[in-house]
Amino acid sequence: MTADQQAVEQDTTDPIPGASFDLSVAHPARMYDYYLGGKDHLPADRAAAEQVVAASPDVPLVARANRDFMTRAARLLAAECGIRQYLDVGTGIPTSPNLHEVVQAVDPTSRIVYTDNDPVVLTHARALLTSSPEGRTAYLDADLRDPALILRAAELRDALDFHRPIALFLVAVLHFLTDDDGAHALVRSLVDALPSGSYLVVSHATGDLAPRNVGQIVDTYTATAAPLVLRGLGDVCRFFAGTEVLGPGVVRLPLWKPDEPPTGIDKVWVYGGVGRKP
Repeated sequence: MTADQQAVEQDTTDPIPGASFDLSVAHPARMYDYYLGGKDHLPADRAAAEQVVAASPDVPLVARANRDFMTRAARLLAAECGIRQYLDVGTGIPTSPNLHEVVQAVDPTSRIVYTDNDPVVLTHARALLTSSPEGRTAYLDADLRDPALILRAAELRDALDFHRPIALFLVAVLHFLTDDDGAHALVRSLVDALPSGSYLVVSHATGDLAPRNVGQIVDTYTATAAPLVLRGLGDVCRFFAGTEVLGPGVVRLPLWKPDEPPTGIDKVWVYGGVGRKP
């Protein structure tokens, strides 16, 4: 065990102030940190993530493809579309390059609000996600299942101007919402609140392309803080209702505007796309 892992083990003996989660239960955001080679996960997260990787060794590759997609989408919106305001819901553990690092490299005045409902994520976010002096980052403790809370939060309204376009990032988070949660309606309520010229960025795991033993992965996530819900291409496209989807459309992540010829395409079972609100 590394020194970093020992530190994380020690962290579990002291409750995080204000934490409302049972930290002995694995959380997808911290499992994602494990896939990306991070150190900010707890023993329960590591155990669950190792079960997933044992079932499908390509999962870390999928996680990196998702991160790369986020980076490309953010860079395009900042550099080519002139977007200077961002709302990232389901932030996850900070992993460089973070969204604000990508967009503030284009324009240091860019503003970003990070939102998550995991106290571990928020603790690290507040400590590590530091804005450029010209721009701003803010952190909101909220759940995607309560979009009204997100939209009325002082942290959001203080940081972002709803008279100017905003890019909403829902990256690798919607597949943790069930149909009973009303996943499509939740996204629509957020998009409806955005001004004209705003953008929606989504990535979502799919059963269309999933590995043969995906059932084992789903079973593992069922025992965590959030089940994994795989949706087909049609259902993923429904999240973009009311937007104009940019080319190349909703596609496997490596095929979305790659910086270089993509590899490992058949191993990535996540769709991604970007839509513009007219």
